[in-house]
Amino acid sequence: MSTDNNDTSSAASWDLTSLISPYLDLHMMFPLLEYVDSLISSGAIPYSTSDVAAARLNLLRPTHMVDYAMDIYRELHGQDADIPVEMEEQKKKVLEKLEVLKAEAGCKAFEDLCQNEELRTKFVKAGEWNIATISQKTELGITAEVIETYRQLAKFNFDCGDYRTSLGMLNNIISLHAVAPLPKDTSDDEEDIDDDRELAKKQQQQQQQQQKTGNPNVYYLTSIDMDLLQLLWGKLSCEILVENWEEASIALTAVKLSIEQLALTKKMTALTALQQRTWLLHWSLFVFWNNSGAKGLESMVELFTSEKYLQAITTNAPHLLRYLTAAVLLCKRRVAKASSSKDGRSSGSEVRKLMKDLVRVMQNCEYSDPIVEFVDCLCVKFDFDGAQTKLVECETVLSTDFFLCKQTALFMEEARVFVFENYCRIHDKIDLNTLAAKLAMDQEAAERWIVDLIRNALLDAKIDSEEGCVIMGTDARSVHEQVMQRTRDLNIRSATMVQNLKNVVKEARKAKVRSAKAALEEEY
Repeated sequence: MSTDNNDTSSAASWDLTSLISPYLDLHMMFPLLEYVDSLISSGAIPYSTSDVAAARLNLLRPTHMVDYAMDIYRELHGQDADIPVEMEEQKKKVLEKLEVLKAEAGCKAFEDLCQNEELRTKFVKAGEWNIATISQKTELGITAEVIETYRQLAKFNFDCGDYRTSLGMLNNIISLHAVAPLPKDTSDDEEDIDDDRELAKKQQQQQQQQQKTGNPNVYYLTSIDMDLLQLLWGKLSCEILVENWEEASIALTAVKLSIEQLALTKKMTALTALQQRTWLLHWSLFVFWNNSGAKGLESMVELFTSEKYLQAITTNAPHLLRYLTAAVLLCKRRVAKASSSKDGRSSGSEVRKLMKDLVRVMQNCEYSDPIVEFVDCLCVKFDFDGAQTKLVECETVLSTDFFLCKQTALFMEEARVFVFENYCRIHDKIDLNTLAAKLAMDQEAAERWIVDLIRNALLDAKIDSEEGCVIMGTDARSVHEQVMQRTRDLNIRSATMVQNLKNVVKEARKAKVRSAKAALEEEY
């Protein structure tokens, strides 16, 4: 019984919900709290159900999800409890406000225009699908103020929990700021036209040539500002909440590129950019861990280890080291296979670099948990007994983490493989009985498992069945690989050295000028 209590208390101490929540949208917190609720029901974590329900109710107050709030209130106070008057009044006000926004004539006109594919395509082909041009068409009744009201309606729907409707509306608004390649006209039936047909065709061709398409990675937006960035954040949150992970991955890239563009053009301060990157790292957890099969984890490692986002982790969110470490271990063998040479053998340089970069990040982050300590035991301390102890704790951490829980079995398998790889690399000969005991298998089963593992892990080894041992080969790297490894960062180091020399010369010149001025002042 005491062991179970220790496990649950440990799970609570490793829970990152309180550290992650400040960087998430309120609506993203509900899935996390619902998962915590399920952990409480299973006895995996020693929280109070009433406390979690109260937290959910408190989070719902700024939103318009009144029905959901009422359900939580009944869950907290009993199904027969009377709903507070203020909740009933809030529901009434929400419905009234929603009707007012929907009844706005301009909003309805714009929605109808967006649904009219034929007319919309006509505007797009003519280069008129933008706020400035549409506003000039007085017969449509759509102005910039109408588009702003439409945006408010999209936000209102989002706050009501109607994410799909909000997503469609945001797509309509974003399209007004985009210039995409013109659709090809494949229709054979055309309406009767006048004698100016050739002239019209030439004008259209000229418009197509002059028309500048936007960035395809940012929904063909031709420019970006803070208002458009907020729309892109809204689209990303909607895609996450409707669990459309492929589109969420595209939206994530769009937000990332927009942040970098605004920072590059000085439209966003360095501090704001750092905060935005920190938010994006947390939101990306939903995308990467729910899309881990299609190179999602490799993309996550690439993002998390890039210079600017690594700065955000070490400065604002060292707890994200848990997810980076888990991602590296889970995609390590996939990276090895992807970088394998033509003969099917991998040099392992990419994997070694991956682990080396991870260890460097670990040394710069003031954060630790069993997953991080497991890698530290193997890659830094070479403490295999300590690694096995931490691996047991890893299972508890993984199963109680909202983002990692679905990867528990795969992580444990990859972690055991990682232990085996490191154990093999520091031994010339390993007794099969010893390995079988560590793997909790009989010798024959262990031999079969090790044969498959050696093939999959691309280790240079062979099994001597007569002596009952595994004989490890030398893992010598080629001269070419050693040269590439040593010169990989040569350009960066050279540039740093040149910059340092420039700074020294600059400071020397300043000192010379100061001394000259001081000498002149003494003369006078």
